[in-house]
Amino acid sequence: MNRSPVIPVILSGGSGTRLWPVSRESFPKQLWPLVSDHTLLQETVLRAQGNGFAPPIIVANQEHRFLIAEQLRAAGISSPRILLEPVGRNSAPAIAAAAVLVAEQDPDAILWLLAADHAIANTGALHQDLATAAVAASTGRIVTFGMRPTAPETGYGYIAMGAPLADAKGAYAVAEFTEKPDADTAVRLASDGQHLWNSGMFVFTARTLLEELEVYAPDVLRAVRRAVAERASDLDFIRLGAEAFAASPSISLDYAVAEKTRRAAVVPADIGWSDVGSWGALWELGQKDAAGNVAIGDVLLENARNCYVRSDGMLATVVGLEDAVVVVTEDAVLAMHRDHAQDVKKVVDRLKAAGRHEAVAHNRIYRPWGFYETLILGDRFQVKRIVVSPGCKLSLQKHHHRAEHWVVVNGTAIVTRDNETLLIRENESIYLPLGCVHRLDNPGKIPLTLIEVQSGAYLGEDDIVRLDDIYNRSSSD
Repeated sequence: MNRSPVIPVILSGGSGTRLWPVSRESFPKQLWPLVSDHTLLQETVLRAQGNGFAPPIIVANQEHRFLIAEQLRAAGISSPRILLEPVGRNSAPAIAAAAVLVAEQDPDAILWLLAADHAIANTGALHQDLATAAVAASTGRIVTFGMRPTAPETGYGYIAMGAPLADAKGAYAVAEFTEKPDADTAVRLASDGQHLWNSGMFVFTARTLLEELEVYAPDVLRAVRRAVAERASDLDFIRLGAEAFAASPSISLDYAVAEKTRRAAVVPADIGWSDVGSWGALWELGQKDAAGNVAIGDVLLENARNCYVRSDGMLATVVGLEDAVVVVTEDAVLAMHRDHAQDVKKVVDRLKAAGRHEAVAHNRIYRPWGFYETLILGDRFQVKRIVVSPGCKLSLQKHHHRAEHWVVVNGTAIVTRDNETLLIRENESIYLPLGCVHRLDNPGKIPLTLIEVQSGAYLGEDDIVRLDDIYNRSSSD
């Protein structure tokens, strides 16, 4: 590509509730390997690497910052900028923050906005279309990628192509945006040859986007400019000013700018795109057996056809079903007809209303030092497995309501207990009475695994008083 480097801006703030029970707020779909060995986030970043690309900007939920940083490191991504949203405010404030940040150094830089949770089969074709979009963007256009419809899909918005652009061959003016249509309208739009699916990918210069935000969404721009001005560095992250960012209206880029601007353009694309928006979409993307089934994990099928069956834990067997989705995790099972894939969100809403933790969090909870998972939860006691990565350590902390007993089952631990520092080896244990100041450190080269038995009147994770933490976390983080 003979142009200045494009800056990928990747939005990673969604929760992907339609892919529950795998995708949950604490560990959403973009952080899972759903279509390959890489996670969706890693795939997204990797398709925007190499000649012609600057290091990416990731706009992320601050709750996922350590997970995202680790996944970028594992994928070999160098020098990313991870911009943390203090609260979710939809896509317009998120991309505006990236544009304001970039404009400080180069307002004419070209930004490529991508969602972190989409799948694209043909990266070569994508880069060709991006080159076309970059030319159009350099003339002051806000360019989206329109996907050629393969079915009358009601879950996507549509873009009507207008006249071709004289100064950007292969790009067209946008005649009209159409919101998600009903079934009859979708049949008409998908077959008329003039309408494309709205992919949500955009290309523009920082200057162009900021000018259009000034016209069509000045409240968003005003709040975001202040949030960027009040930003702070935190380890490898950039924290936006919390109060200012929270004052921004919550609005998508489509509603704020794309559907109003007179500078909208579209590049028709045929790149094998999917928003991976449902279990039905994953069935379509998956490798099928002779009966049309997609089976992932410990799965046994008997006389089943066109099913999607995934198990992340125990054996899952399916007999005599057609067009079914069965998803098994350690703490939840989803079983449904594929035609009802869009109804999963209703289940999540009901679980949230009932106060069920399964709606938002997995049994395994990841932390910057490793992870823990609950094995047994009883009356006034809880048993956990804790795994600490090599060279990592927990915060120096104490509890008001519980005592803990640690048994090392693999590796070696350095334990701080009040004024003592003790080396605990495999098959050894230590007792931490209520109120004592303690810390767990893995000095070794292999993961440290221990069993923790908690006992007390209250066992919630918010009963942590952090006295020192190398990760700069609060008590609730």
